[in-house]
Amino acid sequence: MGHFKRKKNNIIYFSIRAIVFCFNHIPRWLGIFVAGILGEIAYLVLRKDAGKAVRNLEKIFGDNFTATQRMQIVRNCFMNIAKNALDVIRIRKYYHRQIKPLVDIEGLEHLDNVYNRGKGVIAVTGHIGNFELLAAQITNLGYKVAVIGRELYDKRLNRLLVENRESMGMINIDTKDSPKKILQLLREGCMLGVLIDTDSMRVRSMFVPALGKLSWTPIGQSIIGLRSGAGFVPFACVRNKERYKIIIGPEVTIERTDDFDKDVYNMTKKCTEQWEKFVLEYTDQWIWMHDRWNTQPKEPTRYNDENN
Repeated sequence: MGHFKRKKNNIIYFSIRAIVFCFNHIPRWLGIFVAGILGEIAYLVLRKDAGKAVRNLEKIFGDNFTATQRMQIVRNCFMNIAKNALDVIRIRKYYHRQIKPLVDIEGLEHLDNVYNRGKGVIAVTGHIGNFELLAAQITNLGYKVAVIGRELYDKRLNRLLVENRESMGMINIDTKDSPKKILQLLREGCMLGVLIDTDSMRVRSMFVPALGKLSWTPIGQSIIGLRSGAGFVPFACVRNKERYKIIIGPEVTIERTDDFDKDVYNMTKKCTEQWEKFVLEYTDQWIWMHDRWNTQPKEPTRYNDENN
């Protein structure tokens, strides 16, 4: 690592440690207020990211939103991310006293219907709302939960994140871990949390439609779930003013065929459709600055041709 990059990473790391310390030593109401201001500052300063978010909104919704509405959605998006981060920072110290009472749950019976079979659950969600709190809350209810996450670029920051998760009782799985480990957890009836809205060449993926655009979408969770017999359940944890609401949808199922690759495509597509519903209803709570549609096919894709 070069000297400049190492220096930059040190500044980021120690800045984050300072923010964590400060946010853990002030009242939550003040933290929410400060986080909102920081979110607005980020919206004004990070012009490249804000511009990308606005362009993504225009790409997906066209003229359904005016330019002013798109900018307001992106501004709210930055503020929501900052406020969610506040509670993630405070979760180890204040979860039981302050955060847990603020979370409402809708559709828990859908999870129980699948979890009680004992064959495992693929909990499908995305970068919408407070997905870290989602996993912590479900774990606290007594469900065995594992989450898959890509290792952060700075090992020190990654350690902070993993320690945060493990302190809440979650099992942390790196994207580089063996699939056998994941299969074993599912066989033990574990619930596996996955983010389906990433565009990455690091993991096995397939093009499926997402909000009307072909999207390079991870399929590992579909492969493992279909092979293990686990059930697929959609989740989201969204902000509801100063409270949170966890929404759990009915199990996602498909009609199995003799073509396993097609089954993987169909399951991934149907799970993505559930993610779409959350994004369309809570538009300013998804991370629009994400490069969701960065990768595009160089030639027509097999299943997309058959289904569209």
